[in-house]
Formats: sequence, C-alpha cells, structure tokens
Amino acid sequence: MDIRRYFHGRNITIVVSVAILVGFAALIIASAVHKSFAPSVNPIIEQSDDLVRQGDQIQVNLLNGCGDQGVARRMMNYLRSSGFDVVEIDNYSRFSVQRSFVIDRVGDSISAMKTAKALGIADSLRVLRIDSTLYIRASVVIGKDYRTLKPFQ
Repeated sequence: MDIRRYFHGRNITIVVSVAILVGFAALIIASAVHKSFAPSVNPIIEQSDDLVRQGDQIQVNLLNGCGDQGVARRMMNYLRSSGFDVVEIDNYSRFSVQRSFVIDRVGDSISAMKTAKALGIADSLRVLRIDSTLYIRASVVIGKDYRTLKPFQ
C-alpha cells in the first residue's frame, strides 16, 4: 500500500481530527492533574460561618471616616477580643462618611463577611477594592453611624 494514497483525500482529515482530539484530551488530563496537586488559593479561611476560629488569619485595618476621637481604638479592642488581627489604625481620606462599610482587599468575601458581621455592618455595605500592597484582607471604614455598631452597644 502506498503511504501517499493512504493520506490523500478524506483520510488526512480524519488523521488531523484524531490528532487534535488527542491533544485536547491530553490538555484536559494535564489540567486535572495540576489542579489536584495545586494548593488552594485561600487555605487559611475555609469555613463560612460567622465566627473567627482559632488559626484564622483575618488581618484588617481600621480607617476613621467620622472624625470622632477614640472610635477606631475602641473598635480595634473589640475586634481583637473577637479574634481578628487589627494591624493598623488610620484616618480615611475624609471625615464625612455617613455609614460604616467593609472593603474586601484581596477578593476574600468570607473574611470580609465575617468582619462585617462581627461589627454589625450590613452585608450590603461590603465593597470589593483589591489592593494587594496593603497585606490585609479587609479594611473597615468607620462612619458617623458607629454608635449603632456592636462595639459601641
């Protein structure tokens, strides 16, 4: 049998199609193997309940957006007693923030949700603003409504 005749016409289409399918199958298998050995993106915070558990690493910073003295320090003490790692207290860019809110800094909605819930901030007041240069999971911007939050009741 002449090899040129075998690969002529329709047969070459079948051979190319089979080669492409084998290539895709190899990619799918390689991807599955890679995912099974790759570490999870967020290995520290896995549970989705309201509590900060032993070993959780939820680092937050507090930003005073209301201008009242001592508010951030009181909130820091409350969060630390609840198991959060408050790494910084600072002022927000302005002191006219009406409602306190939580900023998710790394795309970790569970940590942001736990932070908001611990303080009594509504779930609708969580926003995503990724900034990996801050080395924190969430920022809490303290607004003029701080007296309604858990640390002040």
